[in-house]
Amino acid sequence: MFKDFVNERIEGDGATLFVRRAGPEGAPPIVLLHGYPQTSAMWHRVAPILAHSYQVICPDLRGYGESEKPPSDASHFPYSKRAMAQDIVNMMRRLGHDRFLVGAHDRGARVAHRLGLDHPDSVEAMVLLDIAPTREMYAGTSADFAQIYWHWFFLTQPHPLPEQMIMADPEAFWKLKCLNQAHGRNPFSPAALAEYLAAFKRPDTIHSSCEDYRAAASIDIKHDDADEGKKLAMPVLALWAKFGVIETCFNALELWRQRAHRVEGEALEATHYMAEEIPQEVAMRILDFFSRNPILKKETTQ
Repeated sequence: MFKDFVNERIEGDGATLFVRRAGPEGAPPIVLLHGYPQTSAMWHRVAPILAHSYQVICPDLRGYGESEKPPSDASHFPYSKRAMAQDIVNMMRRLGHDRFLVGAHDRGARVAHRLGLDHPDSVEAMVLLDIAPTREMYAGTSADFAQIYWHWFFLTQPHPLPEQMIMADPEAFWKLKCLNQAHGRNPFSPAALAEYLAAFKRPDTIHSSCEDYRAAASIDIKHDDADEGKKLAMPVLALWAKFGVIETCFNALELWRQRAHRVEGEALEATHYMAEEIPQEVAMRILDFFSRNPILKKETTQ
């Protein structure tokens, strides 16, 4: 996976991130953010396509994969999307990018949403895969949603209940959650799956990823409530799975239009793991959208 990509570790904001990156020097930068319970390996079929014309940066989010897993606290702030977004801004600045494009899936797309709210001058445009806004999804919880996304409610239970139950058989839990969301099929390459499982079997990864969900159901919503009325200023492309919970239980565009000034999007013929199921189409959609919303040079005053 990731032929010709450089692997390195870059300091975020209190967490060192494992990063894969490639692309022509001087080309516009794109950061790609992964979801739960995966790593940056989820982009292995998309990132090489983008790297022909962009500098592509694929970090493991804090708490996941080979990235650092800082201690949490009672408020879950270290795993808030605000803290995770600050990691990305700091990482990109250390790579010399004050402004960049974002492609993100699942939990990574929730980080991207907060990134765009907290750092609007850093994000030129974003593509979000298979999410609606977190606060609105919780507020719109139905029996169908709770049944399909049971892990949203299980992982938020107080420590150590979910951690202990997952640790009994991490691989079985991972496959139960992910293969069910893929409608019983396995869209993962052997190399990517091996990386996901190796990372997820670590107790610190299990705990950190639970903290991610606990933050989403608590402090992240407080941050959203404090920003009531504030919308993403940059263009947003929302793409979601036709065979997934977003299509089944929510009106994604209506919800995103409550949270973003300029948003377009549609459902694609895929399940939740679309970057691995239909990578060529996902890459082409990203390339098309970013070509229509390029990084513009800031005017300098004399």
